[in-house]
Amino acid sequence: MITVLQRVTEAAVDVDGERVGSIGPGLLLLVGVARGDTRADAVATASKVAGLRVFPDGSGTMNVSVGDTGGEILVVSQFTLCADVRRGRRPSFDGAAPPTQAVELIAVVVEELRGLGLTVAEGRFGARMQVSLVNDGPVTITLATESGRVV
Repeated sequence: MITVLQRVTEAAVDVDGERVGSIGPGLLLLVGVARGDTRADAVATASKVAGLRVFPDGSGTMNVSVGDTGGEILVVSQFTLCADVRRGRRPSFDGAAPPTQAVELIAVVVEELRGLGLTVAEGRFGARMQVSLVNDGPVTITLATESGRVV
């Protein structure tokens, strides 16, 4: 599982002109589910995201987690994170999980984050989405899991 995490002051997802998810200050997660990913990868992703100290403390040091700030999370599925661009000029998406597997694992990430007491909004799986955000910092971090652990 590959996740791009962005600290934001606000973020939103629109589908066909309809706002389907939005947050104020918090984290935008773009999540790509790869072939072979399991529930353990989704749980590890949620756990790591919830605990990451990427918000400033009183002295401006990144030392506070999203939950500690009362921030929200917007989760957007993005299979293009699994692109293979090693050959040619057109990305291959063969490494992305099939939609049935991906939708289940994205749901696990969301459920786990909510289970940790976080407020979570979502994009719409499989839809053509327009994602808007104001990156705070900017802070952008990538994380990947393999065999149920962050690598």
